[in-house]
Amino acid sequence: METIHLDLGPDAYDIHIGPALLADADLLRSAVGGNRAFIVSNQAVAERYLDRVLASLDGLQVDVHLMPDGEQYKTLATLEDIIGSLLDAGHNRSTTLFALGGGVVGDTTGFAAASFQRGVDFVQLPTTLLSQVDSSVGGKTAVNHPLGKNMIGAFYQPKKVVIDTDTLSTLPPRELSAGLAEVIKHGALADLEYFEQIEADMDQLLALDPVAMTSAIRGSCQIKSQIVAQDEKESGVRALLNFGHTFAHAIEAGVGYGEWLHGEAVGTGMVMAADLSMRLGRCSSEEARRLKSLVSAAGLPLVPPQLPVDQFLSLMAKDKKATDSGMRFVLFAGGLGQTELVPDVPVALVKETLDAGDELCC
Repeated sequence: METIHLDLGPDAYDIHIGPALLADADLLRSAVGGNRAFIVSNQAVAERYLDRVLASLDGLQVDVHLMPDGEQYKTLATLEDIIGSLLDAGHNRSTTLFALGGGVVGDTTGFAAASFQRGVDFVQLPTTLLSQVDSSVGGKTAVNHPLGKNMIGAFYQPKKVVIDTDTLSTLPPRELSAGLAEVIKHGALADLEYFEQIEADMDQLLALDPVAMTSAIRGSCQIKSQIVAQDEKESGVRALLNFGHTFAHAIEAGVGYGEWLHGEAVGTGMVMAADLSMRLGRCSSEEARRLKSLVSAAGLPLVPPQLPVDQFLSLMAKDKKATDSGMRFVLFAGGLGQTELVPDVPVALVKETLDAGDELCC
C-alpha cells in the first residue's frame, strides 16, 4: 500500500493506494468514529464489491443504500433519497458514510455527508479510474442542475480515500478511457514529465498493467493533492484542475447528462482548450496536436457534438469559473505542462474553436 498525505490542516487526510484494500478491515474501520456506518453504492458496483466492504465493517451497525447508476441520477432527488434512508434507519451525527462506486456515487454521497445533520464523516471508496485519480480527492461534493453541472454542492473533505486498484479489473473499456482523460489532464496542466510518462505507458495503461496503473494513479493524486493543499476552495490555483472542463461541462449539459461520460467530455474539452490556446499563441500547433494524439490514443472522442454555437456559448457562460465580466478559460501558458486561468478571451476565437470540428488543433 502507498499513502499520499493531503495537508489541509485540521481537515488533512490520507489517500491509500494498493490492491485488496476493500478487504482491509483495519484500514476501513479506522475511519469510523462511532459504531454505525452507512454505505452508498449502486447495483452494479454492489454486486462485485459490497460483500468485501461489509466483511471489513463486521461488528458495526451497517445500513446500505443503492442509488441508480448514471450521471443523470446525480440530482437533488437522489440526494433526498439518501438522506431519507439515513433518517428512516435512525442514523445520527456519529454515523460514517462510505461512498462505494464511481464519481457519481462519490460526489452525491459526499454532498449527503456535508448536508446530513450539518455534516457527518465520510470515506471515499472509488471503484473507477476517473474517480480514483480525480473526483474522490479534494473534497468537491455536488449534484447537477438541469442548467449546469455540479451547481449545487459544498467543499467537504472525506476522512480518508481508499483506492483499491483491484477494482479496475472489472472496468469496461469505455470507463477506462474516460478515466485516462483525467490522467492526461493532470500532466497537461501541471507536469510535462508526467505527461511524457503517460505517453510512454499508454499501451500498458489500456492493458491494465498494475505497475503502470499504480504509477499513473499515484502521479495524478500527487499533482491534485499539491494543488488542493494550496487552494482548498478554488479561489485561485485550484481552478487549473478544470483544464478542458469549460467545454466539457457544456457538452454534458448540451447533449443531456449521461449521454457522454464525464471523461469523454473532458477528453474532447482538452482538445478544444488546446485549439483555443494555439489560436491565442499560448502553445505551438505541434504541442496542440501532441495532446490531441494522446487523447486519441486513450480511445477518447476528439470531436464535440454538433450543438449550435449560441447554445454552446450560453452553457459555457454558466461555468463556475465565469465572473460578472464573462467567461474564463484554463489555457496553456507557454506550452504543455503549464496552464493559467485566462479572462477576456475574444468570443470570435472561441467561436472558431467551436466551429473547427474535426479540424481542431490542425
